[in-house]
Amino acid sequence: MTTEQPPKGQSNSEHLNDGLIKEPLLQDNAATSPPFVDEHEFNIRLADNDNYDGLTFEVIEAEVAEGKRVVSRGVYLAPNLITTLSLLSGFYSILASTQGEFYKASLAIFLSAILDGADGRVARMLNAQSPFGEQYDSLADMLAFGVAPAILIYSFALQPLGRVGLACAFVFTACGAFRLARFNVQVGIVDKKYFVGLASPLAAILVTAAVMVAIDHNQWIGEYDTLVMFLFAAWVVICGLLMVSNVKYYSFKEFDKKKVPFVVLIIGVLVMSIVLYDIPVGILAIGIIYALSGIFTTLKSKM
Repeated sequence: MTTEQPPKGQSNSEHLNDGLIKEPLLQDNAATSPPFVDEHEFNIRLADNDNYDGLTFEVIEAEVAEGKRVVSRGVYLAPNLITTLSLLSGFYSILASTQGEFYKASLAIFLSAILDGADGRVARMLNAQSPFGEQYDSLADMLAFGVAPAILIYSFALQPLGRVGLACAFVFTACGAFRLARFNVQVGIVDKKYFVGLASPLAAILVTAAVMVAIDHNQWIGEYDTLVMFLFAAWVVICGLLMVSNVKYYSFKEFDKKKVPFVVLIIGVLVMSIVLYDIPVGILAIGIIYALSGIFTTLKSKM
């Protein structure tokens, strides 16, 4: 019986490494060289690839670059700073609502919605999209468009209803969380031209605009306080359920890449003029029309 001898100049331990241990120590490139058995193995290699020596502040994530999975370190500054500003606006809205400054709280949610739309566009323009940015954006959206509007409408109108008002406000927050979780798991599966369910920023705007309209036109509210409270309770539940529905809404993500008839520009100017006459009423009206458009389109396709 003969045994294979290692080549001259090579030790037995080196021979064993060549014959039995096929996995070298993982570096940034080696950890991402396909193929892998599954996602779990890739995550293990990714974790083993980093030494957590000392007190460090670092983000290590897996990305797809040129069709290959690579390990990257750090974050993109511009889009994540904008997301942080959106998070700050939502946080300020909560503080303002608890202090009874409902108009300031509403404006903060509107500002957060504007910033939420800006961070995605900046990321696409700069080619600075990353898994960390997507998850961070969802967490910021949860606070700004799931928690802040619920606290706003609860503090403004639902608190006298007691547990019923608390339950209605919580339904909106829970539906916002469901909506964002479903959106995250459906990225790359559903058509980007449409939202499945009402987007959380739009649902937050519907709730916020209703509060602003009630503040601006409060001369008739005093006589119907109970009715107004129940209307707000129903409204916040409806907005929450629209977020988790399967109603499809046009996302407008490809709208700026296509030419439209010139008359559309004129119609846009007229709509802006009407909105500027009474901004909260105009925004609420446009939001309701948009919410109804998805329902109408869905019913039409079913029929």
